[in-house]
Amino acid sequence: MNDPFNLLDPDFLQQANAMRVVARRVAPAGRWAEHRSRDRGQGMEFRDYRPYSPGDELKTIDWNVYRRLGRFVVRLFEEMEDLPIYLMPDLSRSMWHDATPRAITAMKVAIAFASIGLDQHDRVGVLPFGEDLDSSIRPTSGRGRLGLLAESMSRAAEKARDKSGGTDLATSLSKLRGLRMREGLLVIISDFFDPHGIEVMTAELKRTRHRPLLVAVSCQEDREPGLQGDIRVRDCETGDMQDVSVTASVMEEYRNAYDGHFERLRDFARSRQGNLLFLDHESDVMQQLSQLFEGGSYVA
Repeated sequence: MNDPFNLLDPDFLQQANAMRVVARRVAPAGRWAEHRSRDRGQGMEFRDYRPYSPGDELKTIDWNVYRRLGRFVVRLFEEMEDLPIYLMPDLSRSMWHDATPRAITAMKVAIAFASIGLDQHDRVGVLPFGEDLDSSIRPTSGRGRLGLLAESMSRAAEKARDKSGGTDLATSLSKLRGLRMREGLLVIISDFFDPHGIEVMTAELKRTRHRPLLVAVSCQEDREPGLQGDIRVRDCETGDMQDVSVTASVMEEYRNAYDGHFERLRDFARSRQGNLLFLDHESDVMQQLSQLFEGGSYVA
């Protein structure tokens, strides 16, 4: 199988499969899996009663309650359904800028979550993005589908690397919303360096109905670039050049802007009971990713 980015490394996948994603509740109308649905139906675990309504099946009536209280009530059971997991690795120009491309780290994070989801019977969709969302990789389920997702993502990455487009997260999220997919966990893996700015990104993020997990692929030099004097810098998104005089006050202003940028993203994630994880692309991916899985599980 074609695996140019070594996404199917056995040791990496073995570590991933020791982890679980646990949903607080999942949207109804899914497939059987391991998560508790917000729906109530004919599952295995009793949850509650409600008054009988015409049309309810007679077998759901609790006759013991009727004999004691003279009232017809229906037993409700908790349905166990799947949690859709939507993975958005950023494959834009800035993600290929480093000697060790951040895009490869983003794909590894995506394949780790794909492996976890498929292993627990969840439906997994991979939607790479840059200037636009690539929705050509169809969501799938089944433990044997991981290789297919890895191969499809590798093809999308090779195409994106050759194209070298910029980042437009807002447009990509708008397209995702238009797909009208069932509510699930949305994992966005990006450097979040979007030339349209944080306000545009957060405005579109707030329109999504999925629970967010934002994985910021970064390195120490992003916040502390170690630059000084009169230099010429190139925007890794647009390619534009700019002459800058780097002083102590300029660097302080830059760090404040950097911190404020990601604090806005963190505030959004918290408002949706989600998370923002900083992941150093120059360090071990799985070791950092495991920070999310306290006790072996991530609660979405």
